[in-house]
Amino acid sequence: MQKLISDIAFTPAVKFQQEQFGSRMAYARMEENGGWQDRVSQDLKEYISERDSLYLATTGSEGYPYVQHRGGDKGFLKVLDETTLAFPDFSGNRQYITVGNLSENDRAFIFLMDYENQRRVKIWGRARTVENDAGLMARVAHSNDRTERVIVFTVEAWDANCPQHIPRLYTHERLESLTGEIKRLQEENGRLRQEAAVRASHEQQS
Repeated sequence: MQKLISDIAFTPAVKFQQEQFGSRMAYARMEENGGWQDRVSQDLKEYISERDSLYLATTGSEGYPYVQHRGGDKGFLKVLDETTLAFPDFSGNRQYITVGNLSENDRAFIFLMDYENQRRVKIWGRARTVENDAGLMARVAHSNDRTERVIVFTVEAWDANCPQHIPRLYTHERLESLTGEIKRLQEENGRLRQEAAVRASHEQQS
């Protein structure tokens, strides 16, 4: 039987649960129509270019998963080619859990959130750490000069799913923009009201 891209997540146990709860047929139709992708599309590339944070999941030798948040300038996660992503790994609390996990198990997962537009993208693949590669460092150059290494992620599957239960959140930058627009509209409204009052007064006098 042909292995499907979505099988990376839809294991036999998962498919059994989908059967039990009535969603297997819908996902089977999705799989028949092409299902998930294993290449970075133009839409995904544009989505990635707007992100300023990500969640990276790895698994340790004891089998426990670990999720780490990573952030930077918008677009700090780079698309190197249609199957490869990379981002700078900055010095932090020096626990090195992600680095240690990847040294034993390269399976990894990236979760990207766009809270403002209520969009999420899930990416499965394999990750590795790269140090002392000046060329690669230059490709993921960042304003933060505390880069210790680069994490290179090979995409094996990705899915963009529904906006359900995603709270609509806005960045400080976006709120400042909206606040400025509201202030401008309030000032314009006040000016128009004042002009209307002056015209009404002149009409009454005439």
